[in-house]
Amino acid sequence: MDSSLLRVPIFRLAGALLFPRSQLPLHIFEPRYRAMVRDELAGDRLVAMVQPRDPVSLSARKEEIPPALFEVGCIGRISACDELEDGRFNIVLEGLSRFRIAREAEVTTPYRQVDADRDGFDEDPDAVLGIAQRAEVEREARAYADSLGYMVDWDSVARLDDEMLVNGISQIAPLDVGSKQALLEAGDLAARADLLVQFMQFQRMAPGGADGPETMQ
Repeated sequence: MDSSLLRVPIFRLAGALLFPRSQLPLHIFEPRYRAMVRDELAGDRLVAMVQPRDPVSLSARKEEIPPALFEVGCIGRISACDELEDGRFNIVLEGLSRFRIAREAEVTTPYRQVDADRDGFDEDPDAVLGIAQRAEVEREARAYADSLGYMVDWDSVARLDDEMLVNGISQIAPLDVGSKQALLEAGDLAARADLLVQFMQFQRMAPGGADGPETMQ
């Protein structure tokens, strides 16, 4: 394996985004992913989150052919873990870095593994939005939440830093898989904020409102 690549187990889950420095709670119940968590708890504690390209495909349901994956995901470290009496796990992943799948590894584990290329991503921890862009994100988030009937503590939201605001909304907003993937792959925080505003506006104004059909593919 190329020394610049990192071999990591993957947990594929449609609609679940992890970003660097964000957290993602997960309930692990499938036997293959229980095995993955046990192996990683005894090792580097790394899990790579990646979305399937077609989460409702026949292959994804029957597993006769491994479902195709998006090329870009995010590696996380298990920062908290609670093993339940029946063998299931509740874990929390802390995002470390985005990656691009260089290739899928040939392994004997019940879970899939990939060789991850972490080069080429802007992961600036000090990135900030301009004042006008920050205001636009908050304004559109309020309209979007109102259209969904969500109750939000906006005083707490206003205290979030720019990265937590944009990435947090990207994680919890009920957008389709394609839109979620575009947010993950955005070049930097400002580009992700622009996309997020567009997606929220599009979904809110579409027939049926924010509860209507999917946003963009």
